[in-house]
Order: sequence, then structure tokens, then C-alpha cells
Amino acid sequence: MSRIVKKKKEEIGLAPDALYFRGKKKAEKVYLRLIDFDSDNLEESAIQTVKQVLEYQEKPTVTWFNVDGLHNITIMEEISKGFNIDKLILADVMDTEARPKVHEYANCIYLSIKMLQQDEKTQNITVENLSLILTDKVLISFQEKKGDVFDPVRERIRNNKKRIRNSGVDYLAFALLDIVVDNYIYIISVLGDNIEALEEKLLQDPNQSVIDEINGYKRELNFLRKNINPSREMILALSKMESEFIEETTYVHYKELLANANQAAESSDSYREILSDQLNIYHTMISSKLNDIMKFLTVFSVIFIPLTFIAGIYGTNFDVLPELHYQYSYFIMWGIMILVVIGMLIYFRRKKWL
Repeated sequence: MSRIVKKKKEEIGLAPDALYFRGKKKAEKVYLRLIDFDSDNLEESAIQTVKQVLEYQEKPTVTWFNVDGLHNITIMEEISKGFNIDKLILADVMDTEARPKVHEYANCIYLSIKMLQQDEKTQNITVENLSLILTDKVLISFQEKKGDVFDPVRERIRNNKKRIRNSGVDYLAFALLDIVVDNYIYIISVLGDNIEALEEKLLQDPNQSVIDEINGYKRELNFLRKNINPSREMILALSKMESEFIEETTYVHYKELLANANQAAESSDSYREILSDQLNIYHTMISSKLNDIMKFLTVFSVIFIPLTFIAGIYGTNFDVLPELHYQYSYFIMWGIMILVVIGMLIYFRRKKWL
């Protein structure tokens, strides 16, 4: 499957706020999950309809409403009406190939980011669009498919960790974004270990398979860079945003998140440079081997030029050849040829050509 953004013909001319799913369908069914908590109470459940979560808007607790699957237009319309969210926002949510962004509206903050995961068995890196809508008391998160990437955050809530249970929606959003950025760093570190291991293999046996690995890792890092850099820009804009939906004490966490995103981007660039260096090392070693082969062949050819000259003289068909009938002519010719070879080898050695 292509990793480059593509646009379908039927999407051309659609209104910006048209609720139309743009992307690849990754879930057959839409799952709705609800977590409502404060410092003392916790309620967690799988719900069937959007109406079941609307009543939580009036409660003084923090509500996390998670939607897995983005293709159901009816559910998106119910969310738009129930939470008084502009359809333009939900249209962005349903566009899984949109660039990461953050924007503040009158009653919420909308942000999207690319979530990357690596399959431990196949080592393939997959991308998923994550969208968050922050209101006063409710955080709505949209994922393309059901997954367990945010289970560490759920466990912190269940285990009554004070910071997350005593904080608001803005800190909960930070916790989710932190998981996303941590995955960036983890994936790059795994790739980095493999890239660093290539150097020893490259020095021992610089063959075509090593080049294939280098090119493969370059493609993966280019893919990571294409997703991480826009996400970093989004986090930078979020950390500078002065919004009533974000507490002053939470900005320090968003700045920390920005530092981690910068680390991920810089690590990605560093490993891209390492791969370029490894590619240069490969070409240098291949050129060096080729030069050694050419030097050997050249020396071999130069040694045989005078021998061919001597053999050519004594292979002529002239009747009168002074040494032709001499008893030891054959052995003298061989002696001269051997002396020529030895003399040339000594000369090449002194010139450091050998």
C-alpha cells in the first residue's frame, strides 16, 4: 500500500464541512468507550449510543469519550449535535490523511496527530490518525481502529494515580499525546539499533544485501520523518497556545512533550545521516576493491608485455637468427625472462605499487 497521500476522484468538490470518510476503512464496527473520573470516583463502560455520554457534560468530573472507527456518518452527526461541535471539525476527523493540526474554536480545541506503531513480529511500521477534541469537561478521542496503545493511561486512571485523577481534560490530552510521542522514540530506537549493527556487517562483507537493508531503513526513516515533523509542528503550536481550555500548570507538560518530539525528529535525522555515511563507506570499499583488482591486473599485464616481446622475437620465421642454433638458447631465454619478472617486481615494490 502506498504511503503517499492520495485523493479519490469522488472527494473532489465536496464541501469542507461535508461528513464524508476519507481514508482506508480499518474497522468494520464502531466501538464507543467511556471513562468518567475525579479524584474519588471512577466509572468505565462500553456504550452503544452517543446519547449515553451527553449527560456527562453537566457533571464536574473529567470524561474521556473514545471512538474507535471513523466511517459511521450517523455517529459523527450525533456527536456534532450532542456536543455542539462544528461539522467542519468532524469532517477533519474523518479525513485520516490530513496533516496534523491544532485549532481553537469557541467551545473546544481540535487537534490531530499521526500515531505510529511497529509490529513486533513483522517489524512493519503502521500509521493511524488520532484526533482529539477538548471541551471544558469532556475529551473526545477518535481512532481509526480499536487498539491497546492507550491502555497505560487507562491503567493509571484505574490505579488512582493522583496526578491524572486530580487533573483536568488538558492533562488527559497530554497523557495521550505523550504515549504517541513515546512510540516515535521507541520505533526510532529499534531502527537505530538495527542501523548501528549494519556497520559491522558492512565492514566485514559489503555485499548487495547490505545495500538493500540500508535502502530499506532509509525508506522507513523517510516515512517516519514525513509523519513526525508535522506532528512536532502541531505540538509546538499547542505549547504556545493561550487557551482557556488549558490550565497554566499544564503548559510545562506540553513543553516537555515538545522536547520529546524534537528528540524524535533529531534522532531520525541523525540515523538518516548515518545511513548516508554507511552508503558512502560501501561505495568507498567497493571502489577500493575494484582498484586493487585493477592494480593486480595492470601489474600482471605489464609483467607479461616484455615477456611477450621476447617470445615474439624468438617466434619469428627468419632463417638467420643468431641464437637459434645455440645449444643453451632456450635456457638463456628463460633466464632472461625470469630476471625481467623479478626486476619489475622489485621496481614495483620500491615504488609502493605493490
